[in-house]
Amino acid sequence: MTAPLILHFAPDNASLCVRLALTQLEEPFQTRLVDRGANAQKSAAYLALNPNGLIPTLETPDGSIFETAAILLWLADRHEGVAFPSATSPERGPALSQLFWLSNTLHPTLRMLFYPQLYDGNAAFPAATRDTLKGHFAQLNRMDLAWLDRDGPSILACYVGPMIRWCGLYGGDAAWFDLAAYPNLSDFAARFEKTPAMQAAVLAEGLGRTPLTSPSPPNPPEGSAL
Repeated sequence: MTAPLILHFAPDNASLCVRLALTQLEEPFQTRLVDRGANAQKSAAYLALNPNGLIPTLETPDGSIFETAAILLWLADRHEGVAFPSATSPERGPALSQLFWLSNTLHPTLRMLFYPQLYDGNAAFPAATRDTLKGHFAQLNRMDLAWLDRDGPSILACYVGPMIRWCGLYGGDAAWFDLAAYPNLSDFAARFEKTPAMQAAVLAEGLGRTPLTSPSPPNPPEGSAL
């Protein structure tokens, strides 16, 4: 019998992206709460799975996988061509560029905004980071969103959706982020938050009725987002 996939998660963390992909792809999985309040992501047991001490980690029959984009791509490749272009598709290259841009550019900049103390003690740093993010979202709004805003599973949608949500909640004054300024992303958010995968995540992690278009702080049934 194949061992189950196990998602190590915290509510409204990057593990949300993986939860969405697992649900979209109808992958059976179990969850293990990582208690951030107790700094469990830095425990010896967790570091044995993910030496970076970050969330998420996915335990698989082939071992543990960490880094959000790596997990998403691994899941997509188990369902060739369903949630991401297949290896032989001409769409693969552009989609990989988008995935790695999300992972290497947008996501790290969000971390700089949410955890400025880890990067720079300068009081002007958060404001400059917000300005950078506005440029990133303007760029994302202009991208060819064929594998983001589409019917059916999409690991790009599973990655972008939560990042839109977090901008409306975290990083100081949430008024800095105006989703309406990015009409393509706004349309995507309105559709994606109604999908069965997102609605399942809403229940599992207490994300509220409009988790992307008008997000409210999470009220998770277990664990803490912070």
